Amino acid sequence: MNTSTKLIGVGAALVVTLTGCGLKEGIDENANGHVKTVDYASGAAGKADRDTKLPGWVPDQAKGVTEVIRTTGSERILRFTTASLPPACVLGAPAKTAATLTADWWPRGAEGKTDRICDQDWHVFAADGAVFAYKPETIEQKA
Repeated sequence: MNTSTKLIGVGAALVVTLTGCGLKEGIDENANGHVKTVDYASGAAGKADRDTKLPGWVPDQAKGVTEVIRTTGSERILRFTTASLPPACVLGAPAKTAATLTADWWPRGAEGKTDRICDQDWHVFAADGAVFAYKPETIEQKA
Protein backbone atom coordinates (compact mmCIF):
# COMPACT_ATOMS: atom_id res chain seq x y z
CA MET A 1 0.00 0.00 0.00
CA ASN A 2 1.52 3.34 -1.02
CA THR A 3 1.59 6.48 1.13
CA SER A 4 -1.26 8.27 -0.69
CA THR A 5 -3.55 5.24 -0.24
CA LYS A 6 -2.76 5.19 3.48
CA LEU A 7 -3.50 8.92 3.80
CA ILE A 8 -6.82 8.57 1.97
CA GLY A 9 -7.82 5.73 4.34
CA VAL A 10 -6.88 7.74 7.41
CA GLY A 11 -8.71 10.81 6.07
CA ALA A 12 -11.86 8.80 5.34
CA ALA A 13 -11.81 7.29 8.83
CA LEU A 14 -11.41 10.76 10.34
CA VAL A 15 -14.36 12.15 8.34
CA VAL A 16 -16.58 9.24 9.43
CA THR A 17 -15.52 9.73 13.05
CA LEU A 18 -16.09 13.49 13.06
CA THR A 19 -19.44 13.46 11.26
CA GLY A 20 -20.89 10.99 13.78
CA CYS A 21 -20.59 13.40 16.71
CA GLY A 22 -22.48 16.63 17.26
CA LEU A 23 -21.18 19.63 19.14
CA LYS A 24 -23.03 18.74 22.33
CA GLU A 25 -22.34 15.03 22.43
CA GLY A 26 -19.79 12.36 21.71
CA ILE A 27 -19.94 8.59 21.50
CA ASP A 28 -17.04 6.39 22.56
CA GLU A 29 -16.63 2.65 22.19
CA ASN A 30 -15.74 1.07 25.53
CA ALA A 31 -15.04 -2.57 26.31
CA ASN A 32 -18.42 -2.80 28.06
CA GLY A 33 -20.59 -0.96 25.53
CA HIS A 34 -21.20 2.36 23.87
CA VAL A 35 -21.16 5.49 25.98
CA LYS A 36 -22.66 8.86 25.09
CA THR A 37 -21.82 12.11 26.88
CA VAL A 38 -24.20 15.07 26.76
CA ASP A 39 -23.99 18.60 28.16
CA TYR A 40 -26.77 21.14 28.64
CA ALA A 41 -26.90 24.73 29.89
CA SER A 42 -30.01 23.92 31.95
CA GLY A 43 -32.24 21.09 33.11
CA ALA A 44 -35.02 22.41 30.86
CA ALA A 45 -32.74 22.18 27.80
CA GLY A 46 -31.81 18.60 28.67
CA LYS A 47 -35.43 17.59 29.10
CA ALA A 48 -36.22 19.04 25.67
CA ASP A 49 -33.62 16.78 23.97
CA ARG A 50 -35.72 13.88 22.66
CA ASP A 51 -32.68 11.62 22.12
CA THR A 52 -31.28 11.63 25.65
CA LYS A 53 -34.05 13.20 27.71
CA LEU A 54 -32.95 14.02 31.26
CA PRO A 55 -34.95 12.44 34.08
CA GLY A 56 -38.02 14.43 35.13
CA TRP A 57 -36.77 14.96 38.68
CA VAL A 58 -33.88 17.18 37.49
CA PRO A 59 -34.94 20.79 38.17
CA ASP A 60 -35.53 22.89 35.06
CA GLN A 61 -33.33 25.57 36.66
CA ALA A 62 -30.37 23.17 37.08
CA LYS A 63 -27.19 24.58 35.50
CA GLY A 64 -24.09 23.02 33.99
CA VAL A 65 -25.79 19.68 33.36
CA THR A 66 -23.56 16.87 32.11
CA GLU A 67 -24.45 13.21 31.79
CA VAL A 68 -22.75 10.01 30.69
CA ILE A 69 -25.17 7.41 29.31
CA ARG A 70 -24.63 3.76 28.41
CA THR A 71 -26.37 3.45 25.05
CA THR A 72 -26.51 -0.36 25.30
CA GLY A 73 -28.11 -0.40 28.73
CA SER A 74 -29.62 1.72 31.49
CA GLU A 75 -26.61 2.92 33.51
CA ARG A 76 -26.13 6.69 33.75
CA ILE A 77 -24.09 9.17 35.78
CA LEU A 78 -25.15 12.79 36.03
CA ARG A 79 -23.87 16.07 37.48
CA PHE A 80 -25.46 19.52 37.74
CA THR A 81 -25.79 22.51 40.06
CA THR A 82 -29.06 23.66 41.60
CA ALA A 83 -30.33 25.53 44.65
CA SER A 84 -32.06 22.44 46.07
CA LEU A 85 -33.20 18.95 45.19
CA PRO A 86 -36.88 18.44 44.45
CA PRO A 87 -39.06 17.09 47.30
CA ALA A 88 -39.53 13.87 45.30
CA CYS A 89 -35.90 12.98 46.17
CA VAL A 90 -36.17 11.17 49.49
CA LEU A 91 -33.64 9.81 51.95
CA GLY A 92 -32.38 6.41 50.85
CA ALA A 93 -29.59 3.87 51.05
CA PRO A 94 -26.46 4.14 48.90
CA ALA A 95 -26.31 2.22 45.63
CA LYS A 96 -25.41 -1.46 46.02
CA THR A 97 -23.39 -1.62 42.81
CA ALA A 98 -20.41 0.38 41.65
CA ALA A 99 -20.63 2.55 38.57
CA THR A 100 -18.78 1.25 35.52
CA LEU A 101 -19.16 4.58 33.73
CA THR A 102 -16.47 7.16 34.40
CA ALA A 103 -15.92 10.87 33.82
CA ASP A 104 -13.28 13.29 35.06
CA TRP A 105 -16.01 15.06 37.09
CA TRP A 106 -17.37 11.86 38.71
CA PRO A 107 -15.92 11.48 42.24
CA ARG A 108 -14.31 8.12 42.89
CA GLY A 109 -16.72 5.91 44.84
CA ALA A 110 -19.54 8.46 44.49
CA GLU A 111 -22.25 5.81 44.22
CA GLY A 112 -21.39 4.67 47.76
CA LYS A 113 -21.85 8.23 49.06
CA THR A 114 -25.41 8.59 47.81
CA ASP A 115 -28.00 9.35 50.49
CA ARG A 116 -31.09 10.17 48.44
CA ILE A 117 -33.26 8.31 45.94
CA CYS A 118 -34.94 10.21 43.12
CA ASP A 119 -37.52 8.67 40.79
CA GLN A 120 -37.13 5.22 42.41
CA ASP A 121 -33.82 4.30 40.76
CA TRP A 122 -31.49 7.31 40.84
CA HIS A 123 -29.00 7.39 43.74
CA VAL A 124 -28.08 10.99 44.51
CA PHE A 125 -25.86 13.10 46.76
CA ALA A 126 -24.70 16.71 46.86
CA ALA A 127 -21.11 17.86 47.44
CA ASP A 128 -18.98 20.89 46.64
CA GLY A 129 -21.96 22.83 45.26
CA ALA A 130 -22.94 20.10 42.77
CA VAL A 131 -25.47 17.27 42.64
CA PHE A 132 -24.19 13.85 41.57
CA ALA A 133 -26.56 11.07 40.52
CA TYR A 134 -26.11 7.43 39.52
CA LYS A 135 -28.59 5.11 37.88
CA PRO A 136 -27.37 1.50 38.11
CA GLU A 137 -27.33 -0.86 35.15
CA THR A 138 -30.34 -3.16 34.91
CA ILE A 139 -29.44 -4.86 31.62
CA GLU A 140 -26.77 -7.57 31.61
CA GLN A 141 -23.72 -6.34 29.71
CA LYS A 142 -21.32 -8.50 27.71
CA ALA A 143 -17.73 -8.28 28.92
